[in-house]
Amino acid sequence: MKMKIFHYQVALAWLIAMMPPGAWCQVEKGKLPEGFGLAAQYPKDRGLAKDPRVLLAEDFEEGDVAGLIRRWTEASNKGGRVLELVGDHPPVSGGKRCLQMTATLGENTGGHLYGRLSREVERAFARFYVKFAPDADYIHHFVHFGGYHPLTRWPQGGAGERPRGDERMTVGIEPHGGNGRWPAPGAWTFYAYWPEMKISADGRYWGNALSPADPVLVPRNQWQCIEIMFKCNSTPAEADGELALWVDGELKMHIYKGVMREKWTGMGFKLAKAGGEPFEGLRWRTDNRLKINFFWLLHYVTENAARQNKVARPNPVNRVWFDDIVVASEYIGPIKP
Repeated sequence: MKMKIFHYQVALAWLIAMMPPGAWCQVEKGKLPEGFGLAAQYPKDRGLAKDPRVLLAEDFEEGDVAGLIRRWTEASNKGGRVLELVGDHPPVSGGKRCLQMTATLGENTGGHLYGRLSREVERAFARFYVKFAPDADYIHHFVHFGGYHPLTRWPQGGAGERPRGDERMTVGIEPHGGNGRWPAPGAWTFYAYWPEMKISADGRYWGNALSPADPVLVPRNQWQCIEIMFKCNSTPAEADGELALWVDGELKMHIYKGVMREKWTGMGFKLAKAGGEPFEGLRWRTDNRLKINFFWLLHYVTENAARQNKVARPNPVNRVWFDDIVVASEYIGPIKP
């Protein structure tokens, strides 16, 4: 019996030694859930908001826009012309309404709802349903998730500045146009700020774009279930933080220490299909008092976004619809019929 165990250990050690750099980490770290998650216990999401693992929930079924704004920590609705509750919803939703955000160039840059979570956590999942208009153009920034220390009643700035590690950590999940390579509104990309992010070509620290090996294009006029995971590094010395993206319950991107990436650019990197280099990891924070504590439903549109994607005449009106938002300490997954 001892001889069999010894032979097994030798074989296992040989297997690990023969793997390319980062491969063992990929095998161990790649085990994230897919399909239905926490939401499976609550068909049509009924009762899900009361689950103790839920940190924030909004289905846009209650009251008017004024009441909606009161439920959130802070909102931007310039002239009352950005946020509107309308009679649309994902086919699987148990409700009848959703939130429409309208950005009108020359009048506003869109708007937002900003919410503080019910408690601060080390790992969180944010799920939302989204649909872009049939004539959707490129946007500037989209939904953000992260932590501030101390936590504020409004979303903080910091564009172009590298975080210190004790005051903020943020990630956006955004349609990225790739300088016009992808049709509008773009392809899903993480836009991340953390202390060890790379400097941009202009000497500023704009968010690093972290993308999957194959672009995940954002459709027009179609509801999608988007879910992101944000996991803090365990200690200030470790770069073991993580990010993940699911689209309609299918894992599309998982970023962690050791995952194989292509070369860094001034914009960020994309994951490697084959070969590549092991990622150094995400050391989101240098102080464990900084935790995940906010969710920012943002639709920010400027003419600059169109210019960056080689659009001479951008669409003056850009609409997007959101529904069935849930932030929780566990994987949520799509709505269970």
